[in-house]
Parts: sequence; structure tokens; C-alpha cells
Amino acid sequence: MAHAITRRGFDLLPPNEIFSMNTQDRFKFAQTHEWADLEDDGLVWVGISNHAQEALGDVMFFQAPKLGQQVKQGEAIAAIESVKAASDIHAPVSGEIVSLNEALDATPEMVNEKPYGVWLFKIKPSSENNLVSELDQLMSLEKYSTTAGS
Repeated sequence: MAHAITRRGFDLLPPNEIFSMNTQDRFKFAQTHEWADLEDDGLVWVGISNHAQEALGDVMFFQAPKLGQQVKQGEAIAAIESVKAASDIHAPVSGEIVSLNEALDATPEMVNEKPYGVWLFKIKPSSENNLVSELDQLMSLEKYSTTAGS
């Protein structure tokens, strides 16, 4: 069994418990710099873009949404703090928060090291019809890169 190796002892967690298994060319991006990745399990994994983590600087703290929380697309549902700034994290799609990346409690700086690999939380979409419509409102990597940076 492969294990994730991090600086602070998360070597017992399998990589798919910490990192998204897809690459950013599959992701959809919000204007507020979150990425959304529709995984094979039907859940949308959410993280922040490289542009966002560079603007923040060294991430020191992540305030996650609540498990079971119902969220709407565009709603501020979490916060991330660095030595330079604090920023809201918005839901890229509507649904229910079903999983949190607990590794971020001890090592929030993982977001700086691998912004397109480290997910913050997972959303179970409200409905397939809403999901398709909401994902269509988000940007491809190419479009996001021309408007905000990669």
C-alpha cells in the first residue's frame, strides 16, 4: 500500500485521503480562485488555485466548513489564513459538505506545497442537473489562467 509522505507524520494516510488524484487540466475554477474536481465517486473535491496560494503566502490556518452543512454555489463557507492575509473560501457548487481534509489541521501549509493536489473539503452535489449547470458556470484552467493566473 502506498503512503503519503509529509513533513509531520501523515505517512500513514493513503494518498487519496489527502491529495486529489486528478490533474488541474480537469478542474473547473471559480472567479474566487477555488478549484472544483468532479471525481469518479460523484463528489466534488474543492481546493484553492496556485494563484490564490501565492497571493496568500504561507498558509497558517484553515477554518473548514461543518460536516453536513448545506451550501450554495458562491457562498462563503470556510476561511484560510496566512501570515499576510485571510480569505474566504466559497462553494464552487451547491450541495452538502460530506468530507474534510483533516490533515490540514496539523499541516495547513500543504496547500502552498501542492495547491492542485491538496483538497480542502468534498461536496455531495444537490442534484445532477444543478451540478451540470453549476460546473458550466465555472472556468476551464485555460480560461482561468488568462483571467487570474494559474
